[in-house]
Amino acid sequence: MPQPDGSATFELPVRAPYDWPRVLRFFAGRATPGVEIVEDGAWRRAIDFRDASGTLAVRRHARKRCLIVQIDGPVSAHAAALAAPLARMFDTQTDPAAIAAHFARDPWLGPLIAAAPGLRVPGAWSGFELVVRAIVGQQVSVKAATTIIGRLVQRVGQRIELHPHEHTAWRFPTPAALASADLTGIGMPGKRVAALQGFAQAVASGAVAIERDSQCQTQGQTHAATDDARELDAMRAALLALPGIGPWTVEYVAMRAWRDANAWPATDLVLMQAIAARDPALARPSQQRARSDAWQPWRAYAAMHLWNEIADRTSAGRGG
Repeated sequence: MPQPDGSATFELPVRAPYDWPRVLRFFAGRATPGVEIVEDGAWRRAIDFRDASGTLAVRRHARKRCLIVQIDGPVSAHAAALAAPLARMFDTQTDPAAIAAHFARDPWLGPLIAAAPGLRVPGAWSGFELVVRAIVGQQVSVKAATTIIGRLVQRVGQRIELHPHEHTAWRFPTPAALASADLTGIGMPGKRVAALQGFAQAVASGAVAIERDSQCQTQGQTHAATDDARELDAMRAALLALPGIGPWTVEYVAMRAWRDANAWPATDLVLMQAIAARDPALARPSQQRARSDAWQPWRAYAAMHLWNEIADRTSAGRGG
């Protein structure tokens, strides 16, 4: 609950098993330099929410089955309202038993889930930020994308004066600022820069809505399936219609920002390689479709487990 000194702490219950180390590893490899960081077993960043600002930190409770959320600054007055979006971001309420049961007889996914039963699909604080990262990350490594994102923040973002934590002392560029910025020499091909700024302009103008309706997400499985599917279809279509944005970007955003458990980035190179390594006859997305369709309605979790297998084996930030 909020305290007089402008801070608040609350617990986010998690459904066990919950693989906090792998959640942190995923966020750490993709943290936007200057905006967010994973350190000392916690994820933290500066935030703005409902016209209030402050700092947010999330860590695992040492004994209880929950995450601890610490909020400092004026934004702590909105602690209660932040609980739901943070639960979605950290995927605390997915039922791992249901996922394990679904994949139990799958010869590929069954062993992966047995090895990492609490794996989750990490979400995103901001859908806009995630799309920016997805566009920047097209055709480059996770590390390279993180480097370029850091340059964008330094060039177009806003430094927070007197912020106590150097690694979270920047605000991510706003859609309007990014749309009009000079990105010469930022490290991306001209077409990708154009796609990035075209997307930012579409969000700034209101032509494209990138954040899902919070009520729809809060209601979860009790929300009418047809309405939920209609909303997701509309958001996919609007994003896919923008120049330079393809199905991979849309499905990646659907997985993480829109919390679509059935999203599947079929053209992801790492996923394609993981499937082809198991069955060389399945080399192309069209050939792989029947296999991946069998993983519905949990395909996003199948993607995470296939990515995670590579990350575990190579200790590299590949996948996602």
